Amino acid sequence: MSTFVDRAIVHAQAGNGGNGCSSVHREKFKPLGGPDGGNGGRGGDVIAIVDPSVTTLLDIQRHPHRKAANGKPGQGSNRNGADADDVIVKVPRGTVVTTADGEPIIDLVAPDESFVLARGGRGGLGNAALASPRRKAPGFALLGEPGEMRDLVLELKTVADVALVGYPSAGKSSLIAALSAARPKIADYPFTTLVPNLGVVTADDIVFTVADVPGLIPGASQGKGLGLEFLRHVERCSVLVHVIDCATLEPGRDPLSDLDIIESELQAYGGLADHPRLVALNKIDIPDALEMADFIRPDLDARGYRVFEVSAVSREGLRPLAFAMGQLVLEARAREELVVAPRVVIRPTPVDDAGFTVRAEPEGFRVLGSRPERWVRQTDFSNDEAVGYLADRLARLGVEEELASLGARAGATVMIGAGDGAVVFDWQPTIGAGPIGPRGSDDRLYVAEDVYDDNDDVIVEYGNEDNSFKAPDEAPDERGEDQ
Repeated sequence: MSTFVDRAIVHAQAGNGGNGCSSVHREKFKPLGGPDGGNGGRGGDVIAIVDPSVTTLLDIQRHPHRKAANGKPGQGSNRNGADADDVIVKVPRGTVVTTADGEPIIDLVAPDESFVLARGGRGGLGNAALASPRRKAPGFALLGEPGEMRDLVLELKTVADVALVGYPSAGKSSLIAALSAARPKIADYPFTTLVPNLGVVTADDIVFTVADVPGLIPGASQGKGLGLEFLRHVERCSVLVHVIDCATLEPGRDPLSDLDIIESELQAYGGLADHPRLVALNKIDIPDALEMADFIRPDLDARGYRVFEVSAVSREGLRPLAFAMGQLVLEARAREELVVAPRVVIRPTPVDDAGFTVRAEPEGFRVLGSRPERWVRQTDFSNDEAVGYLADRLARLGVEEELASLGARAGATVMIGAGDGAVVFDWQPTIGAGPIGPRGSDDRLYVAEDVYDDNDDVIVEYGNEDNSFKAPDEAPDERGEDQ
């Protein structure tokens, strides 16, 4: 059974962010110490990293589910939750990440290049981070965001300088074994090679890699034989070498028709027209093959091909072929160095971008936007004060004003988010923070009754906040708006 795998589906599940903590500091002789809830930790990412020592996607195919841990929740005494570790997925060079629909996302070629397959959720803020002059002692904390869950397709396109293409049993495996130290399986029947083989060839001071692509047949670009599975390995090669069997005994085949069929399949696959070609007339150690090579060479010369008569058995003609491949590889590398790296275009968000949209639907009004949808995910709807805080944020963002401009009235159905996962509620323009006194305060920080000293003088008056936690005056009016 072959252990080469060039396509795998990975189910990446990033970790959830830890919840923030709602806590009030308690210490002897300091009953009103203020909020001290810590923030939640970040959920772990699932990251793909190029590892030059990895040559196949076999490990991912065998273990397609990759799940990162969740962030730890915050705790009292201003203790933040720990961030979760990232999950590393090692992939070979030449791995292309696409969506399940086939849309390319990124091409991983350089060693140690990385890409986040699924991003972990951010941790929620604790009530200490949410405190402000208006909300001195929040009685709630933000929930952690859920991590991303994505199904992605990884496809390996072999990174090689030269690709040997041709009919099955044309001698490609024998040729790569004669040119390099590679030892592919060689036999006298078609489709002996089921996976691409790589070999390193040295021509003078030029070192390059050669890929032996499994045999192509008519209709390979439409999925016949093994062609469609491995034609993508030809895309990254700088040079194509047609290996033609001059000793074939199959009826209806001859070297020129073999070349025309392979070229038509390469053209049908697309993207290979600008790749330089060489032609290797193989098996000239057989007298009939040598005679055939001498017969068809003028036609190939007339078509503009550089033709080499070679034998993988006697090694005749291999040295000139290796030097010709090396020279074309050197020219291709020089062209790549001249290619100017694309400029990074930064497109900042317009200053007048509200960050959300509201549209009227038959069922009600739907609010879409990354910020309001994220705020909803972070809200604990079992806490009235947290719901009031969400209402404050939405009002400051301009959602309520936009709803009113579209004709929404009290009691109208409002949906935040898309699809069935949207949060649905009846809109109340004057929604408050709940029954806990002034918005953003906590009864636990109020004195339950007047406190007197030994002379019966009032030290702390009932309902006075002088002894409670006081946020710095320079603190912003609201905290965590972008969390």
